[in-house]
Amino acid sequence: MKIDRIETFLVPPRWLFLKVTTDSGIVGWGEPVVEGRARTVATAIEEMSDLLIGQDPLRIEDLWQTMTRTTFYRGGPVFASAVAGVDQALWDIAGKHRNAPVHELLGGPVRDRLRVYAWIGGDKPGAITEHAQLRRAQGYTAVKMNLAGPTTPIDSFQNVNTICRRVETARDAMGDENDVALDFHGRLTVAMAKRVLRELEPLQPFFVEEPVRPEFTAQLASVTASTTIPIATGERLYSRWDFAPALASGIAIAQPDISHAGGISEVRRIASCAEVYDVHLAPHCPLGPIAFAASVQAALAIPNFLIHEYGFDMHYNIGTEYLDYLLDIEPFKMVNGFIARPTGPGLGIEVDELAVRTAAKTGHEWKTPIWRLPDGSLTEW
Repeated sequence: MKIDRIETFLVPPRWLFLKVTTDSGIVGWGEPVVEGRARTVATAIEEMSDLLIGQDPLRIEDLWQTMTRTTFYRGGPVFASAVAGVDQALWDIAGKHRNAPVHELLGGPVRDRLRVYAWIGGDKPGAITEHAQLRRAQGYTAVKMNLAGPTTPIDSFQNVNTICRRVETARDAMGDENDVALDFHGRLTVAMAKRVLRELEPLQPFFVEEPVRPEFTAQLASVTASTTIPIATGERLYSRWDFAPALASGIAIAQPDISHAGGISEVRRIASCAEVYDVHLAPHCPLGPIAFAASVQAALAIPNFLIHEYGFDMHYNIGTEYLDYLLDIEPFKMVNGFIARPTGPGLGIEVDELAVRTAAKTGHEWKTPIWRLPDGSLTEW
Protein backbone atom coordinates (compact mmCIF):
# COMPACT_ATOMS: atom_id res chain seq x y z
CA MET A 1 0.00 0.00 0.00
CA LYS A 2 1.32 3.43 -0.99
CA ILE A 3 0.19 7.02 -0.51
CA ASP A 4 -1.33 8.11 -3.80
CA ARG A 5 -2.82 11.57 -3.19
CA ILE A 6 -2.96 14.30 -0.53
CA GLU A 7 -5.72 16.93 -0.54
CA THR A 8 -6.63 19.81 1.78
CA PHE A 9 -10.03 21.44 2.24
CA LEU A 10 -10.60 24.87 3.74
CA VAL A 11 -14.04 24.63 5.35
CA PRO A 12 -16.15 26.96 7.54
CA PRO A 13 -16.07 28.14 10.22
CA ARG A 14 -12.23 28.20 10.52
CA TRP A 15 -11.01 24.67 9.85
CA LEU A 16 -8.68 22.87 7.44
CA PHE A 17 -9.26 19.20 6.65
CA LEU A 18 -6.80 16.80 5.05
CA LYS A 19 -7.48 13.63 3.06
CA VAL A 20 -4.74 11.09 2.35
CA THR A 21 -5.69 8.53 -0.32
CA THR A 22 -3.82 5.27 -0.84
CA ASP A 23 -3.54 3.12 -3.94
CA SER A 24 -5.50 0.41 -2.12
CA GLY A 25 -8.51 2.70 -1.76
CA ILE A 26 -8.15 3.21 2.01
CA VAL A 27 -8.29 6.89 2.93
CA GLY A 28 -7.31 8.72 6.09
CA TRP A 29 -8.51 12.07 7.40
CA GLY A 30 -6.72 14.66 9.50
CA GLU A 31 -7.23 18.22 10.65
CA PRO A 32 -4.09 20.35 10.31
CA VAL A 33 -4.78 23.99 11.03
CA VAL A 34 -3.49 27.03 12.83
CA GLU A 35 -6.46 29.23 13.60
CA GLY A 36 -6.07 32.31 11.43
CA ARG A 37 -3.32 30.74 9.31
CA ALA A 38 -5.18 27.90 7.59
CA ARG A 39 -3.95 28.72 4.09
CA THR A 40 -0.36 28.88 5.33
CA VAL A 41 -0.64 25.39 6.79
CA ALA A 42 -2.19 24.11 3.55
CA THR A 43 0.85 25.42 1.70
CA ALA A 44 3.18 23.69 4.16
CA ILE A 45 1.39 20.40 3.52
CA GLU A 46 1.68 20.89 -0.23
CA GLU A 47 5.41 21.50 0.17
CA MET A 48 5.96 18.34 2.23
CA SER A 49 3.83 16.14 -0.04
CA ASP A 50 6.86 15.07 -2.06
CA LEU A 51 8.14 13.34 1.10
CA LEU A 52 4.91 11.35 1.36
CA ILE A 53 3.60 10.46 -2.10
CA GLY A 54 4.60 6.88 -2.96
CA GLN A 55 5.48 5.98 0.63
CA ASP A 56 4.01 3.23 2.80
CA PRO A 57 1.41 4.96 5.06
CA LEU A 58 1.80 2.27 7.73
CA ARG A 59 5.34 3.41 8.49
CA ILE A 60 3.90 6.17 10.66
CA GLU A 61 6.90 6.79 12.89
CA ASP A 62 9.38 6.80 10.02
CA LEU A 63 7.22 9.28 8.09
CA TRP A 64 6.85 11.45 11.22
CA GLN A 65 10.63 11.55 11.61
CA THR A 66 11.05 12.26 7.90
CA MET A 67 8.59 15.17 7.97
CA THR A 68 10.12 16.72 11.09
CA ARG A 69 13.84 16.07 10.69
CA THR A 70 14.64 16.35 6.98
CA THR A 71 14.24 20.11 7.07
CA PHE A 72 16.95 22.27 8.60
CA TYR A 73 14.43 24.71 10.14
CA ARG A 74 12.04 22.92 12.44
CA GLY A 75 9.21 23.42 14.89
CA GLY A 76 6.73 26.21 15.28
CA PRO A 77 2.94 26.21 14.94
CA VAL A 78 2.63 26.06 11.15
CA PHE A 79 5.11 23.26 10.60
CA ALA A 80 4.02 21.20 13.62
CA SER A 81 0.35 21.56 12.67
CA ALA A 82 1.01 20.37 9.11
CA VAL A 83 2.77 17.31 10.51
CA ALA A 84 -0.06 16.81 13.02
CA GLY A 85 -2.74 16.58 10.34
CA VAL A 86 -0.77 14.10 8.26
CA ASP A 87 -0.03 12.03 11.36
CA GLN A 88 -3.75 11.86 12.24
CA ALA A 89 -4.56 10.68 8.72
CA LEU A 90 -1.85 8.01 8.81
CA TRP A 91 -3.19 6.60 12.08
CA ASP A 92 -6.68 6.65 10.55
CA ILE A 93 -5.39 4.60 7.61
CA ALA A 94 -3.58 2.17 9.92
CA GLY A 95 -6.71 1.58 11.96
CA LYS A 96 -8.87 1.02 8.90
CA HIS A 97 -6.25 -1.31 7.41
CA ARG A 98 -6.29 -3.42 10.58
CA ASN A 99 -10.02 -2.93 11.22
CA ALA A 100 -9.35 -1.52 14.68
CA PRO A 101 -9.77 1.84 16.40
CA VAL A 102 -6.55 3.79 16.81
CA HIS A 103 -6.56 3.48 20.60
CA GLU A 104 -6.22 -0.29 20.23
CA LEU A 105 -3.09 0.24 18.13
CA LEU A 106 -1.72 2.48 20.90
CA GLY A 107 -1.78 -0.32 23.46
CA GLY A 108 -5.48 -0.52 24.12
CA PRO A 109 -7.85 1.64 26.14
CA VAL A 110 -7.12 2.44 29.78
CA ARG A 111 -10.68 3.76 30.30
CA ASP A 112 -14.11 3.06 28.91
CA ARG A 113 -15.34 6.65 28.61
CA LEU A 114 -13.95 10.19 28.66
CA ARG A 115 -15.06 13.03 30.88
CA VAL A 116 -15.63 16.21 28.87
CA TYR A 117 -16.22 19.88 29.64
CA ALA A 118 -18.05 22.57 27.67
CA TRP A 119 -17.54 26.30 27.21
CA ILE A 120 -19.69 29.04 28.71
CA GLY A 121 -17.80 32.09 27.41
CA GLY A 122 -17.07 34.54 30.22
CA ASP A 123 -15.38 37.49 28.54
CA LYS A 124 -18.92 38.73 27.81
CA PRO A 125 -20.43 37.98 31.20
CA GLY A 126 -24.08 38.92 30.80
CA ALA A 127 -25.33 35.37 30.29
CA ILE A 128 -22.97 33.38 32.54
CA THR A 129 -25.72 32.10 34.84
CA GLU A 130 -28.03 31.17 31.99
CA HIS A 131 -25.28 29.45 30.03
CA ALA A 132 -23.94 27.53 33.02
CA GLN A 133 -27.43 26.36 33.96
CA LEU A 134 -27.97 25.22 30.38
CA ARG A 135 -24.76 23.18 30.51
CA ARG A 136 -25.87 21.54 33.75
CA ALA A 137 -29.23 20.72 32.19
CA GLN A 138 -27.42 19.19 29.20
CA GLY A 139 -25.56 16.89 31.58
CA TYR A 140 -22.13 18.48 31.83
CA THR A 141 -20.33 18.24 35.16
CA ALA A 142 -17.61 20.71 34.22
CA VAL A 143 -17.40 23.95 32.25
CA LYS A 144 -14.67 26.38 31.25
CA MET A 145 -14.94 30.12 30.81
CA ASN A 146 -12.73 32.97 29.66
CA LEU A 147 -11.53 34.91 32.66
CA ALA A 148 -11.55 38.40 31.21
CA GLY A 149 -11.80 40.58 28.15
CA PRO A 150 -9.09 43.09 27.21
CA THR A 151 -6.75 43.80 30.14
CA THR A 152 -4.02 46.34 30.84
CA PRO A 153 -0.54 45.26 32.01
CA ILE A 154 -1.35 46.20 35.62
CA ASP A 155 -5.12 46.27 35.80
CA SER A 156 -7.39 48.05 38.24
CA PHE A 157 -8.90 46.75 41.45
CA GLN A 158 -12.28 47.17 39.79
CA ASN A 159 -11.38 44.80 36.94
CA VAL A 160 -9.86 42.25 39.31
CA ASN A 161 -13.03 42.38 41.38
CA THR A 162 -15.14 42.01 38.23
CA ILE A 163 -13.20 38.88 37.27
CA CYS A 164 -13.85 37.34 40.68
CA ARG A 165 -17.56 38.17 40.53
CA ARG A 166 -17.83 36.46 37.13
CA VAL A 167 -16.27 33.31 38.53
CA GLU A 168 -18.52 33.44 41.58
CA THR A 169 -21.52 33.65 39.27
CA ALA A 170 -20.42 30.55 37.36
CA ARG A 171 -19.61 28.69 40.57
CA ASP A 172 -23.06 29.46 42.01
CA ALA A 173 -24.76 28.30 38.80
CA MET A 174 -22.75 25.06 38.52
CA GLY A 175 -22.88 24.14 42.23
CA ASP A 176 -20.11 22.87 44.46
CA GLU A 177 -20.46 19.32 43.12
CA ASN A 178 -19.40 20.40 39.60
CA ASP A 179 -16.25 22.00 38.25
CA VAL A 180 -15.48 25.43 36.81
CA ALA A 181 -12.20 25.85 34.91
CA LEU A 182 -10.84 29.25 33.92
CA ASP A 183 -8.90 30.33 30.85
CA PHE A 184 -6.61 33.35 31.20
CA HIS A 185 -5.86 33.01 27.44
CA GLY A 186 -2.48 34.60 28.08
CA ARG A 187 -4.22 37.95 28.56
CA LEU A 188 -2.57 38.82 31.87
CA THR A 189 1.01 39.74 32.63
CA VAL A 190 3.04 37.65 35.05
CA ALA A 191 2.43 40.18 37.83
CA MET A 192 -1.31 40.38 37.23
CA ALA A 193 -1.63 36.60 36.96
CA LYS A 194 -0.21 36.23 40.47
CA ARG A 195 -2.54 38.91 41.83
CA VAL A 196 -5.67 37.44 40.24
CA LEU A 197 -4.80 33.86 41.19
CA ARG A 198 -4.55 34.89 44.84
CA GLU A 199 -8.03 36.42 44.73
CA LEU A 200 -9.48 33.36 42.98
CA GLU A 201 -8.20 30.75 45.43
CA PRO A 202 -11.30 30.79 47.72
CA LEU A 203 -13.46 29.89 44.69
CA GLN A 204 -11.54 26.64 44.11
CA PRO A 205 -11.32 26.64 40.30
CA PHE A 206 -10.86 23.24 38.70
CA PHE A 207 -7.79 24.67 36.98
CA VAL A 208 -6.55 27.93 35.49
CA GLU A 209 -5.38 27.71 31.89
CA GLU A 210 -2.55 29.64 30.24
CA PRO A 211 -1.94 32.20 33.01
CA VAL A 212 0.90 33.74 30.97
CA ARG A 213 1.80 33.77 27.31
CA PRO A 214 4.08 30.98 26.09
CA GLU A 215 6.89 33.51 25.56
CA PHE A 216 7.08 33.74 29.37
CA THR A 217 7.34 30.04 30.15
CA ALA A 218 10.60 30.85 31.94
CA GLN A 219 8.52 32.81 34.48
CA LEU A 220 5.85 30.14 34.82
CA ALA A 221 7.47 28.55 37.88
CA SER A 222 7.00 31.75 39.86
CA VAL A 223 3.32 31.72 38.92
CA THR A 224 2.72 28.10 39.91
CA ALA A 225 4.59 28.68 43.18
CA SER A 226 2.35 31.64 44.01
CA THR A 227 -0.91 29.65 44.15
CA THR A 228 -2.58 26.41 45.20
CA ILE A 229 -4.80 26.48 42.09
CA PRO A 230 -3.77 23.81 39.54
CA ILE A 231 -2.15 25.55 36.59
CA ALA A 232 -2.65 24.29 33.03
CA THR A 233 -0.87 25.27 29.83
CA GLY A 234 0.19 23.93 26.46
CA GLU A 235 -2.13 24.88 23.61
CA ARG A 236 0.69 27.00 22.15
CA LEU A 237 3.47 24.47 22.77
CA TYR A 238 4.18 22.22 19.82
CA SER A 239 6.54 19.42 20.87
CA ARG A 240 7.89 17.55 23.88
CA TRP A 241 10.86 19.93 23.81
CA ASP A 242 8.53 22.92 24.06
CA PHE A 243 6.77 21.24 26.99
CA ALA A 244 9.94 20.37 28.91
CA PRO A 245 10.35 23.73 30.73
CA ALA A 246 6.60 23.98 31.37
CA LEU A 247 6.52 20.53 32.94
CA ALA A 248 9.51 21.41 35.12
CA SER A 249 7.83 24.65 36.24
CA GLY A 250 5.27 22.91 38.44
CA ILE A 251 2.16 22.94 36.24
CA ALA A 252 -0.52 20.40 37.13
CA ILE A 253 -2.09 19.97 33.70
CA ALA A 254 -0.63 19.80 30.19
CA GLN A 255 -2.84 20.80 27.27
CA PRO A 256 -1.30 19.74 23.97
CA ASP A 257 -3.50 20.18 20.92
CA ILE A 258 -3.66 17.16 18.62
CA SER A 259 -3.78 19.50 15.59
CA HIS A 260 -0.82 21.63 16.67
CA ALA A 261 1.55 19.44 18.68
CA GLY A 262 2.67 16.94 16.05
CA GLY A 263 -0.47 14.79 16.01
CA ILE A 264 -1.29 11.56 17.80
CA SER A 265 2.33 10.38 17.75
CA GLU A 266 3.76 13.42 19.51
CA VAL A 267 0.88 13.97 21.94
CA ARG A 268 1.43 10.43 23.20
CA ARG A 269 5.08 11.25 23.82
CA ILE A 270 4.19 14.51 25.55
CA ALA A 271 1.83 12.58 27.82
CA SER A 272 4.61 10.17 28.74
CA CYS A 273 6.94 13.06 29.54
CA ALA A 274 4.20 14.59 31.70
CA GLU A 275 3.87 11.39 33.74
CA VAL A 276 7.38 11.92 35.06
CA TYR A 277 6.21 15.18 36.69
CA ASP A 278 2.83 13.86 37.95
CA VAL A 279 1.15 16.10 35.36
CA HIS A 280 -2.16 15.09 33.80
CA LEU A 281 -3.55 15.85 30.34
CA ALA A 282 -6.57 17.97 29.49
CA PRO A 283 -6.15 18.15 25.70
CA HIS A 284 -6.85 21.47 24.03
CA CYS A 285 -9.39 20.86 21.25
CA PRO A 286 -11.62 23.76 20.10
CA LEU A 287 -11.42 22.85 16.42
CA GLY A 288 -13.47 20.48 14.26
CA PRO A 289 -14.70 16.89 14.35
CA ILE A 290 -11.62 15.23 12.88
CA ALA A 291 -9.32 16.84 15.44
CA PHE A 292 -11.73 15.83 18.19
CA ALA A 293 -11.89 12.24 16.97
CA ALA A 294 -8.10 11.99 16.81
CA SER A 295 -7.69 13.53 20.26
CA VAL A 296 -10.25 11.14 21.75
CA GLN A 297 -8.36 8.15 20.35
CA ALA A 298 -5.13 9.31 21.97
CA ALA A 299 -6.81 10.18 25.28
CA LEU A 300 -8.33 6.71 25.59
CA ALA A 301 -4.83 5.18 25.68
CA ILE A 302 -3.17 7.82 27.90
CA PRO A 303 -2.98 6.78 31.58
CA ASN A 304 -2.56 10.33 32.91
CA PHE A 305 -5.60 11.78 31.14
CA LEU A 306 -7.84 14.12 33.18
CA ILE A 307 -10.63 15.67 31.08
CA HIS A 308 -11.25 16.63 27.45
CA GLU A 309 -12.42 19.84 25.85
CA TYR A 310 -15.70 19.42 23.94
CA GLY A 311 -16.42 22.22 21.49
CA PHE A 312 -20.14 21.67 21.00
CA ASP A 313 -22.03 24.98 20.73
CA MET A 314 -18.79 26.95 20.96
CA HIS A 315 -18.92 30.68 20.31
CA TYR A 316 -16.21 30.43 17.60
CA ASN A 317 -18.25 28.09 15.41
CA ILE A 318 -20.90 30.49 14.16
CA GLY A 319 -22.94 28.91 11.37
CA THR A 320 -21.24 25.51 11.65
CA GLU A 321 -21.57 23.03 14.47
CA TYR A 322 -18.81 20.97 16.06
CA LEU A 323 -19.76 17.63 14.55
CA ASP A 324 -20.83 18.86 11.14
CA TYR A 325 -19.13 17.09 8.22
CA LEU A 326 -19.69 13.68 9.88
CA LEU A 327 -22.18 11.13 8.59
CA ASP A 328 -22.84 9.81 12.11
CA ILE A 329 -22.40 11.87 15.30
CA GLU A 330 -23.67 9.13 17.62
CA PRO A 331 -20.15 8.01 18.65
CA PHE A 332 -19.59 11.41 20.28
CA LYS A 333 -22.89 11.82 22.07
CA MET A 334 -22.35 13.23 25.58
CA VAL A 335 -24.21 11.54 28.44
CA ASN A 336 -23.87 12.75 32.04
CA GLY A 337 -20.60 14.53 31.34
CA PHE A 338 -18.93 11.66 29.47
CA ILE A 339 -18.60 10.32 25.94
CA ALA A 340 -18.34 6.58 25.36
CA ARG A 341 -15.31 4.89 23.86
CA PRO A 342 -15.79 4.81 20.06
CA THR A 343 -15.33 1.39 18.52
CA GLY A 344 -15.18 2.11 14.79
CA PRO A 345 -11.95 1.55 12.85
CA GLY A 346 -9.32 4.26 12.55
CA LEU A 347 -10.41 7.53 14.08
CA GLY A 348 -13.88 6.05 14.53
CA ILE A 349 -15.65 8.52 12.24
CA GLU A 350 -17.16 8.64 8.77
CA VAL A 351 -16.47 11.97 7.09
CA ASP A 352 -19.18 13.32 4.80
CA GLU A 353 -16.86 13.96 1.89
CA LEU A 354 -19.56 15.52 -0.28
CA ALA A 355 -20.32 18.05 2.46
CA VAL A 356 -16.60 18.77 2.85
CA ARG A 357 -16.02 19.33 -0.86
CA THR A 358 -19.14 21.50 -1.11
CA ALA A 359 -18.10 23.63 1.88
CA ALA A 360 -14.56 23.97 0.53
CA LYS A 361 -15.95 25.82 -2.49
CA THR A 362 -16.87 28.61 -0.07
CA GLY A 363 -13.90 28.22 2.29
CA HIS A 364 -13.33 30.83 4.98
CA GLU A 365 -11.15 33.82 5.83
CA TRP A 366 -11.18 33.52 9.64
CA LYS A 367 -8.55 35.71 11.30
CA THR A 368 -7.54 36.15 14.91
CA PRO A 369 -9.39 39.16 16.40
CA ILE A 370 -7.31 42.25 17.09
CA TRP A 371 -7.91 43.96 20.43
CA ARG A 372 -6.70 47.42 21.41
CA LEU A 373 -6.83 49.28 24.72
CA PRO A 374 -8.34 52.78 25.15
CA ASP A 375 -4.91 54.34 24.50
CA GLY A 376 -4.70 52.56 21.14
CA SER A 377 -2.05 50.02 22.13
CA LEU A 378 -2.34 46.35 21.25
CA THR A 379 -3.45 43.84 23.87
CA GLU A 380 -3.83 40.05 23.88
CA TRP A 381 -6.92 38.44 22.41
